[in-house]
Amino acid sequence: MKFYRIYIELTNICGLRCTFCPTKNLPNTTMSLELFESVVKQSKAFTNEIACHVVGDPLTLSNLNDYLDVIHKYKMKALLTTSGYFMKKHSHETLFHPPVKQINISLNAFNKNDTSITFEQYMKPILELCHEKVRQKKELFINLRMWNLDEIMSEEAFNLELFSLLEREFDVSLDLNSLDPKEKKSIRLDNKVLLHFDNYFEWPSLSNPNYGHGTCQGLSSHIGVLATGEVIPCCLDNDAVMKLGSLKEQSLEEIVYGKRATSMINGFKKSYCSEEMCLKCAYKSRFNT
Repeated sequence: MKFYRIYIELTNICGLRCTFCPTKNLPNTTMSLELFESVVKQSKAFTNEIACHVVGDPLTLSNLNDYLDVIHKYKMKALLTTSGYFMKKHSHETLFHPPVKQINISLNAFNKNDTSITFEQYMKPILELCHEKVRQKKELFINLRMWNLDEIMSEEAFNLELFSLLEREFDVSLDLNSLDPKEKKSIRLDNKVLLHFDNYFEWPSLSNPNYGHGTCQGLSSHIGVLATGEVIPCCLDNDAVMKLGSLKEQSLEEIVYGKRATSMINGFKKSYCSEEMCLKCAYKSRFNT
């Protein structure tokens, strides 16, 4: 069994309260370096890529470099996903650490939080990172995420302000009204610096309506490991509702070939959801068109 990537949550602490993220029910937890190395070592048999995120922000950790050292030690690639608020805590040297393949920055986090800093103050270290990446000719990607599109253009004012800034910084022309995630999802701003856009999505929850059966990329393209060491079948199961096992008690191999995971995999092959949480997940519609 091989996965495109494995999501390993270094910490479930994000430091913000974005309205587009689910309410976290689990206590604040940061994965120890010892457990992290064990997880990465076991993950090497299943993937070459570690996404350091589920709901927490890895940049909240002052010792992020130590976690990246572990990924580098096992010759794997790393993806960092952040709100951008804690970028000042880290040097460009850390963020450009050899294993880092991609940095995703969720720009709508500014729009959905009440903070004392201005939009320009928030964007300054983000833009500096982009320009420094280009100046140093680093090969990693930086994705500036704008995943806030909807039919009523509810974030139009913020998006227009963002586009105005990006046009000045990167000497590009951007048209908000022309964006269509069904056609393409990104615009090149500079060498491997992209504006990535998509629609809002609803997080799966047992309180959601039943959306019916279908297939999914969970346990196909990826799995996740929470900061607690619990293994989850997809990166949207942030509270381990569909816990497959704990890496504090079992090996990763035992868990991914276990009864619950196998039942889910076999079900998805027939467009059948064996878990109630999957029935109440609208995200799978993206794979069932």
